[in-house]
Parts: sequence; C-alpha cells; structure tokens
Amino acid sequence: MKAIKSIFAGVGIVAVALFSVQAVQDAPISNNTTSQDAGQVQKTEAKSQEGNPKNLVQGYNVYAIPLPKSVNFAGEPAPLNDPDIRERLDRELLVNTYWQSNGLLLIKRANKYFPIIEPILKKEGIPDDFKYLAVIESGLTHAVSPAGARGFWQLMPGTGKDLGLEVNDNVDERYNVEKATVAACKYLKDSKKKWGTWTLAAAAYNAGNRGIDRRLEEQDVASYYDLLLGEETGRYVFRILALKEIMGDPAKFGFNYTQDDLYQEVPTYKVKVDTAVTNFVKFAQGYDINYKILKIHNPWLREDHLNNSSGKEYFIEIPKSGYYSPAVGN
Repeated sequence: MKAIKSIFAGVGIVAVALFSVQAVQDAPISNNTTSQDAGQVQKTEAKSQEGNPKNLVQGYNVYAIPLPKSVNFAGEPAPLNDPDIRERLDRELLVNTYWQSNGLLLIKRANKYFPIIEPILKKEGIPDDFKYLAVIESGLTHAVSPAGARGFWQLMPGTGKDLGLEVNDNVDERYNVEKATVAACKYLKDSKKKWGTWTLAAAAYNAGNRGIDRRLEEQDVASYYDLLLGEETGRYVFRILALKEIMGDPAKFGFNYTQDDLYQEVPTYKVKVDTAVTNFVKFAQGYDINYKILKIHNPWLREDHLNNSSGKEYFIEIPKSGYYSPAVGN
C-alpha cells in the first residue's frame, strides 16, 4: 500500500509540474520577453499590449480604455484636465464598451433610426450630437419608464401635450419617432435659450429646467461640469459623450460587424386617414399586411381602432410590397 501511495504521489508531482509548464507556455508573452517566471509574465503582459489595436479587438482579456485627448458635446469641450471629469468619462467608456451585447444592438438600431432623426435635428437647428441623447434615453426603442415617460425621447404625458403631441388612450404620438423628435427639439431649444449652452440643455432634459436652475443657484456655478448632481443627471452627459465616442468609431472599441449585420428601415408610404377606423385588422389586410406589421410601423396607434371624432388628418405608414409576407385572411 505504501508503495502504491508513493507511486501515486510521484505521478501527482509530475502532473503538477507538467501543468505548471503548460500554463507558462500558454500565457501570452511579449516578443520582447526573455526568460521570466509566470508571475512576471502576467505582470508584463498588460504592458506588452499597449498600442496594439489588434490585441484590443481580438484578445480575451479585459483592457483599460485609453481616454481621448479631447471630447466635446455639440462643439462645447469637456474639461478633461480635471481629474474628476476624466474619471467620470472613463467610467462610461468602460461600462458601454464592455457591455458588448447592448453596444452592438445600439449600433444596429442606429443604422435604422439615425437616418430618420438626423435630418429633423438639422432642420430644427439642433446639433447632431443630440441623437445620442435619444440613445441613452431609450436605447432607440419605444421604452416605457416607471414614471410614465414613453418613446424614443422618453417624454412624460404632460410634457408631450405641452409640446404639441396628441397623448391619450387611442393615439399617443410620443411613439411617433418623427413627431416626438420635433417635440424634443422644441424642448431643447427652449433650454438652450434659457441656459446658453447645449451641455446644460442636455442636462435639463434629464433633470428639468427648474431642477438645473435650482442647482446652479444653490452652488453658485454656471457649468454642468462644475455641478454636484445626483447619480442619474451626474452621469447623463458623460454617457452621451461615451456613446458618441464608441458609436462614432465602433471598430476602435472592438465592435466587429458587416453592413449586412445592421438593421435596415423598411421603406413605407403614407396613407391619409381623416375618419374613424373601426377595425385596424381589416384595415391592414386591405393593404396586404397584417395587424402586427401595421402596429410595428405605427406604434402611436394604441388601440385596434381609431376614434377620430374630430375628423383630424392622420398619416399611417404602410410598408412597400416585397418586404413582408402577404397578409393571410383577406
């Protein structure tokens, strides 16, 4: 028995030794590294990766994200010489780079929806960077917040109505990307007029004009970057800056995809409706689509009928033929 134990012990020692050798051999070693022990290899490996984009994209390790030399929101520079500002931007770059699945979804959706949002921002005189505000508000989905904000721009019911949108159980134009974007532009222009900077206008979109006004007065400062704010508003502009960096150059941050991977907007045409519609299932079938497809392209229609007692003109989006299977049941 002792002999057998001695044999097993010997085999165990050899196995451990072989495993250790293999672990050292498998460790990625810099071309400049000579003979070093395994611990030293691990310490120097991170240094060997510096300045090597290929390793950043293809490696299986976690890397720090180099901060850009300068960043700006709507042409207004962020003071990256301030260590607090650098740390807050670094946090958002790390969080959004390493949340890879969400990052890819945002990139895919942006290809579909930015072409709708960008021309409206330009027409309304709003800087293009505000498209990233919609990204952080809703992820470019028709999100619903616990407080009742809805749509790409996360407008509250009262705010939506004040900005000219129809909001009720039958029709909710906060879900209409084009109309909600125009409404958000109105709010942002009012805030810019009040505060004088687009950065504060963005912060006020989250905290409200009165909230920002109160904080500026209490703390006797004039810049977003000088304000001590709560968690959400304190991160707000930095999240926009981070996503602007990442989505502006995804490959730099390790996101790999082809054009075919991106979501595409289905071409549509508009049908004017100025009467009530009693059954949208039958309405959809009349255009060779089903109710689901009708609602995908018109999420602002909240019920399966349209009251329209006032005879208001609505424009319903109908997808062009060839993109969906023909409707069944008509």
